[in-house]
Amino acid sequence: MSTERIAIVTGAARGIGAAVAQRLADDGHAVAVLDLTAESCDATVDSIRAAGGRAIAVGADVSNEEAVSAAFSSIEAELGHPTILINNAGIIRDNFLFKMTTNDWDAVIGVHLRGAFLMSKAAQKYMTKQGFGRIVNMSSSSALGNRGQANYAAAKAGIQGFTKTLALELGKFGITVNSIAPGYIQTDMTAATAERLGTPFEQLLDQWASQIPVARVGQPDDISNAVSFFVDDRSGFVSGQILYVAGGPLD
Repeated sequence: MSTERIAIVTGAARGIGAAVAQRLADDGHAVAVLDLTAESCDATVDSIRAAGGRAIAVGADVSNEEAVSAAFSSIEAELGHPTILINNAGIIRDNFLFKMTTNDWDAVIGVHLRGAFLMSKAAQKYMTKQGFGRIVNMSSSSALGNRGQANYAAAKAGIQGFTKTLALELGKFGITVNSIAPGYIQTDMTAATAERLGTPFEQLLDQWASQIPVARVGQPDDISNAVSFFVDDRSGFVSGQILYVAGGPLD
């Protein structure tokens, strides 16, 4: 088991973020469960505490610099110095390019890419002082291109370049930076995709499963398992990597 650390998971009210927060708590870490509102994080925090873990709920818009600064001050005061950061917060505003509004573009880039930048910049101050840090940025298989997701695909591709650059800059301080790119994962966000397409969710899951070599869609725990590896004390020689967790090879 890893040494106990203070971890922050963004977008942790539900789905992949909630699963990651629970897994990090199970691994022995204290977890700041962060989402747009603290109240939305209560179920995740309650689950962690019920299992004997330490967790707090934090409300913040990760694309807002002042909100991020306030969140880190609160986390430091309540839990201690954070040295694990999972940049998972994300939204979708899917549409084809000719229908996509500037606001839809800016919102997605803001949460995914600006949010990862602001959170990582704030976190590295604690990590460099401790001589240890783990940053895991959530990308997506959509980084390779996906119809109707120009904003989301661009943000996720940007996350991958951001990850590799931070790995180069921060490695000498004992900080590793990696990215996980999920494929088709069964979450509320993918249910929203089904609604957008006008396809029953179960039917869409079956369609996806038929295209995946392991013949099933992913679950949030498939992602949390990968996060657990990247943040472990023993993974210190793994940095700047993009891990596709997609049930098969992707180009």
